[in-house]
Amino acid sequence: MTSRAGHRQNHPHGHRTCSGQSRGEIVLDGLGVSRGVAIGTVYLHDSGTIVVRERRLAANGLDAECSRFQASASEAIRQVELLQAKAGELGGSAGEELGYLLDAYRQMLHGSRLIRGVEARIRGERINAEAAVQQEINDIVRGFEAMDDAYLAARVADIRDIGRRLLRNLTNADYRPFTALPRNAVIFAEEMTPADTALLNPTTVAGLATVVGGAESHTAIMARSLSLPSVLGIADLLGRIKGGETAIIDGSNGLVVVNPLPETLAFYRREKAAFLKTRRRLGRLKEVPAVTRDGTRISLQANMELPNEVGAVLESGAEGIGLLRSEFMFMNRPDMPSEDEQYAILRGVVERMGGRTVTIRTFDAGGDKLAPALGCAIGPNPALGLRAIRLGLARQDLLEAQLAAILRASAHGPIRILIPMIATVGELRATREVMNRVIRRLRKKDVVLADPLPPLGAMIEIPGAALSADSIAWHADFFAIGTNDLTQYTLAIDRSDEAVAHLFNPLHPAVLRLIQFSVQAATRARIPVCVCGEMAGDPRYTALLLGLGIRELSMATSNVPVVKSQVRGIDLAAVTALARQIMEENDGGRIAALVDGFKIDG
Repeated sequence: MTSRAGHRQNHPHGHRTCSGQSRGEIVLDGLGVSRGVAIGTVYLHDSGTIVVRERRLAANGLDAECSRFQASASEAIRQVELLQAKAGELGGSAGEELGYLLDAYRQMLHGSRLIRGVEARIRGERINAEAAVQQEINDIVRGFEAMDDAYLAARVADIRDIGRRLLRNLTNADYRPFTALPRNAVIFAEEMTPADTALLNPTTVAGLATVVGGAESHTAIMARSLSLPSVLGIADLLGRIKGGETAIIDGSNGLVVVNPLPETLAFYRREKAAFLKTRRRLGRLKEVPAVTRDGTRISLQANMELPNEVGAVLESGAEGIGLLRSEFMFMNRPDMPSEDEQYAILRGVVERMGGRTVTIRTFDAGGDKLAPALGCAIGPNPALGLRAIRLGLARQDLLEAQLAAILRASAHGPIRILIPMIATVGELRATREVMNRVIRRLRKKDVVLADPLPPLGAMIEIPGAALSADSIAWHADFFAIGTNDLTQYTLAIDRSDEAVAHLFNPLHPAVLRLIQFSVQAATRARIPVCVCGEMAGDPRYTALLLGLGIRELSMATSNVPVVKSQVRGIDLAAVTALARQIMEENDGGRIAALVDGFKIDG
C-alpha cells in the first residue's frame, strides 16, 4: 500500500493522525485497503451475532445431538452451494476469488478438524452442539491469531463465518442482510463475511468501512476485486454513527468522513472525479510496455496469494507472476498436501498464465503455522525460528514433494523456483542438492520436465544474506529482494505492532545500502534481480529503485498500472543521479525529502 504520509499534504484532513470531530463533521482514521473515493449514505450492517448458552446433556441424548449437528452442517453446505452460484454472477476476479473461498468453506464442512472437533466435544464433554461449535471455533481462532503471518491470521474471519452459519442453522436464527439498501450505500460493519460479500451488488454499494480487517483479509481482497473504496480497522467506527447519514470513504488515504462539511464534500467530489479519470487513463496502459523515456524495458510482474487471482494478474497487464506464495496449499487442513495435489494446482496456474513466467516461492511457513500437521513444537519466536527453507531442509520429505510438483508443472510453462529466508551459501547448495535428487528420481520415471530446467533463485530478505550477496549470487540463478522482511529484520521492528509500526521505514539508510549491495552483487554475477516487497508496488519508490539498478518489480495487481505510468515517465540518467545522491546521505528525513521532491514527467 502506498504510504499515506506523502499524499495528505493537500488534503483537508491531512494533518490529522487520529479520529476527530469538528462542527458535526466526524473524521475517522483507518487502513485504506482499496483505493478510490465513495460518497454515499451510511448503511449499518449487523453481522447477526448469536448468544450461545451451554447445556449439559444426558448420555442417552448424545447421538441425537450429534445428528442435529450433522443436519446443521449439511444445511450449511447447501447454503454455501447456493452462494457459489450467486458468486458466479459476479464474474471476473471477484467471482473467482469468492468461488475459491466458498469451495474452501465446503471443505471445512466435510469431515474437517472443525466438524470432528465439535462432535468430539459433544460426546466427550456432553454439551449441546451450539456450545461445542462456539468452543471449537474459539480454539481454532486462537491458533490462527497467533500466526506470524498477516495473510494466514486474516483467515480468522473465514473460520468465524463458518461458525456463525452453523450456529444460525442450529438455532434457526433468521438472517437477511442488506435489505432495503439506500442508493450509493456506504456499508459500515463490525466485519464483512464472505457470505455477506456474495450478496453485495456493486451497482448499489459504493464503499465499505469495517472495525475488523487488514490488508490481506478476505474483505480487503474482495473490495479490491470489486473496485469498492474501502477502509478497515477503524476501532471507533460504530460508536457515534447512525444509519442514513452522509459519509465519504477515502480508500486511498484511509479516511472515513461522516456528516462532511460543504467544503469537504466539494473537495472529495473533485477527488473522486480525478481518481476515475486517472483509472481510465491507467486502464489504457494494459497493453502498453513498461518502457522508460530513454527506451529501457522494465519488467512489471504481480504477486499472487491464491490461484483464482490469475484473472486479475492478466487483467492488470503484468508480464508474469513475480511471486506466487505457495502457503495457500497448506492452509486449513490437518495434513500436508501430496505431490500430486500440489502439481495439479500449480499446473492450473501455469497453464492459465499462457506462457508468462511464474515464480513459485517454496513454502515460507513453519513453527506455529504448520505445527499440527508437522508435529513441531511452537518456537518462542516463529519469525526467527524453524521456518521457510530452514524447515524445508529439516523436513526434506516436504521440500522434495514441493520441488517435484513444481518441476512437473514446469513442463506446462515457464517457471522460476524461489527459496525464502536464505541466510548462507550452504543453505542454497543444500537446496540445489535436494532439487537434483528430485530431478534424478523424476527422470527415472520418465516424467516430462522443462528443458532447460527452471532457474533456482534466492530470496534476499535477511541482512546477513544481503551482506553475503556476492557469494550467494554465484550459486543462485536470480535474486528476489523481499523489502518487507529485510526492513523488519534490519530495524528490529514488527510492523504489525502498533506501538512501533510508525518506525518501519524502507528508506532507512541501512535498508537502502543492503538493497544496493544485493543489486550490485547480482550485476557482477550477471543474474537478474527483482524487488517483490511492498516498495515495488509503491510509486513513491519507483524512481529510486530503478536508479539503484532494479529492472524487475513484482507487486499487487492493483499497483501494476500505477507503477507502469511512473516507469514511462522516467529518464534513467536522472534517476541514477538521484540514487547516487541518496546513497551519499545518512539522514532518513533528508532521503525522504529527496524521494518526494523528485519529479517524474507524466
